[in-house]
Amino acid sequence: MNHYLLSLLLGIVEGLTEFLPVSSTAHLRLSEAFLGVDLSSGYWKMYSIVIQLGAILCLPIYFRERIREFVATFPHGRDGKHTIWTHPLSLTAVAFVFTAVPALLLTKVIGKNLESVHVMAYSLVIGGVMMWVVDSVYGPPRLLPAQSVGAAAGTSTRVLGYRTEHVEQMTLSQAIWIGICQIFSAVFPGTSRSMATIAAGQVTGMSRPAALEFSFFLSIPTMVAATGYDLFKSFHHKPGAADIGIAPHTGQEWVVLAIGFVVSFIVAYAVVAWFMNWVRKRGFVPFAVYRIVLGIVVFAWAARMAVH
Repeated sequence: MNHYLLSLLLGIVEGLTEFLPVSSTAHLRLSEAFLGVDLSSGYWKMYSIVIQLGAILCLPIYFRERIREFVATFPHGRDGKHTIWTHPLSLTAVAFVFTAVPALLLTKVIGKNLESVHVMAYSLVIGGVMMWVVDSVYGPPRLLPAQSVGAAAGTSTRVLGYRTEHVEQMTLSQAIWIGICQIFSAVFPGTSRSMATIAAGQVTGMSRPAALEFSFFLSIPTMVAATGYDLFKSFHHKPGAADIGIAPHTGQEWVVLAIGFVVSFIVAYAVVAWFMNWVRKRGFVPFAVYRIVLGIVVFAWAARMAVH
């Protein structure tokens, strides 16, 4: 296949799946295999990292007003009731640390699992079942004490709502829990980083929009650090070393890379805008069902490849 068309298709796949709870890693690797990409090629390994970064960079632009507000109100928040440990920026940093440190210690395990189609298939199915259960149980609003959801004085003692309606209401323990759960997406490709963080947030009483928004915020430092580290290794490749990839060497390779980067950025931006609106009205169950079906398909495909 023409490399320019190939880059366009892979950029679309990455942009569509990076922020949906369906695992962009699984989709990208399976798409590359289906389209005949040499998965052992250092260039294509590096290409996958770059287009992922393209998708990630849409978030600071999409959430620029929210980020500007957080920076301007740090550390006391817009309501003046926050501390340096409860401000959304601090909670994002805390969750990132609780993901990054264990992930660094498990680098070898992560690298090994990235090559396993069976790990991806199991992760897709198990993650889909977990997401279905979590969203069904914790997705709808629950009866809570009126004061816990900020109801006005004089209302009934119990009302429908969530412990955490907005990111500004998050606690330190919630951030730590979400950061820990995000580790599973790094260790088991196919789990989906967004699935892990959204489900983790819902379990702690966060509303669907709040869990999704914090998942987006947390993905900025997490994915920038991960892709930045991999890119550093790629562009400092030493002959004979087992690096993650190698830098482009020709003009055509740079153009192919640029196409994938730009396309993934544009598509991801559109997906984020659509997903935020979707979650305000609907739940995550359709994505859970899709994960389960895809996982079964991957199992069947792996079995067929093993026979041949």
